[in-house]
Amino acid sequence: MKIAPFATEHFFAEYEFTTPYQLCNSDCETVTIAELLAMAEVDLAELGQVSLGYTESQGNPQLRRALATSYATASPDDIVVLGTPVEGIYLAARALLEPDDEVIVLSPAYDALINMFEHVVGTSNVKKWQFQSTATGWKLDFDALAQKITSKTKLLVVNFPHNPTGYLPTPDQLTQLVQIVEQHNLWLFYDEMYHGLIHSGTPPIPSAADVCQRAVVLSGLSKTYGLPGLRTGWLVIQDEAPRQNVMNWKFYTSICPPAPSEFLALAAWQVREQLRQKNIAQIEQNLALAEQFFERWPDLFGWKRPHAGSVALVKMNVPSVTQFATRMAAEAGVLIHPATTLGSDDHHMRMGFGRAAFATALTQFENYLQQNRIPLT
Repeated sequence: MKIAPFATEHFFAEYEFTTPYQLCNSDCETVTIAELLAMAEVDLAELGQVSLGYTESQGNPQLRRALATSYATASPDDIVVLGTPVEGIYLAARALLEPDDEVIVLSPAYDALINMFEHVVGTSNVKKWQFQSTATGWKLDFDALAQKITSKTKLLVVNFPHNPTGYLPTPDQLTQLVQIVEQHNLWLFYDEMYHGLIHSGTPPIPSAADVCQRAVVLSGLSKTYGLPGLRTGWLVIQDEAPRQNVMNWKFYTSICPPAPSEFLALAAWQVREQLRQKNIAQIEQNLALAEQFFERWPDLFGWKRPHAGSVALVKMNVPSVTQFATRMAAEAGVLIHPATTLGSDDHHMRMGFGRAAFATALTQFENYLQQNRIPLT
């Protein structure tokens, strides 16, 4: 059975390692293994003593205990450590759904959050719950969500802080979302890969695991903590039946997490707040530069400042962002990400604010705009 092309990853496979100036990375500035272990006061020699045998399929018990401390209601038994975060999307889709179930996905979204569920239940059974654009930001339309729910609806898929808009619900909106899930006896797949990347002035919200018993929560070290190379992610599932079903599917995918990644994840978890605060500071520094940039180009861009996370969805008033991005990458080595891969239109791009090289890339971007006549729509 075929699955739709993973457009976002095809895009980055083509450009990420060949284009020097990048404005679209969704992760935050990373560290080396030596730097991470020094932060955690762990001797590098300890990594050399890690056995490369099989690990426990559900995850290292010590790591699961450590991860569980960040949730008010979850226990170590509720944690399933993954071989890679994206594996969690596949496992949840397989474990929760039957072929003719209906799924509602908040859109735009990382394409795995759409394609994986379409693969399992069929394209016609996946409905898009679209963000509403306002003059100053983005809006969740709960009435529109309610109208999409039928007797066949089994699962609601969301991600917050949202990729790509940078939207974060208020605590009241999170409560409303959970009430809808519980009222209709749905499952909630909640992607929290950017959890904790809260900008100044934005009220934080709890993990969905702490407010909804019917939530399957995906989290990991890639975004908030800037450690995508570890490939460490986990699911929080407080209902035993779907958790055991996930584990059965996991035996067919990764079987168990990599031992070196679990060792390094434990070290990272000791200094997670240091990593998180470092990345928030970088994001806010880059957001300040972006605000100044967009003030200089009001006719070319429609800027809506994100609430949280490391990305934003930015309107660009050109005939085709895809064509413009391709041309600029070739001519100037500057990379922007057309949001068509995320289910948006060809007049939007996703920008990322977590990297230290953002200022240099933004300067190169502006130089290119100044040197070239950009046709407006």
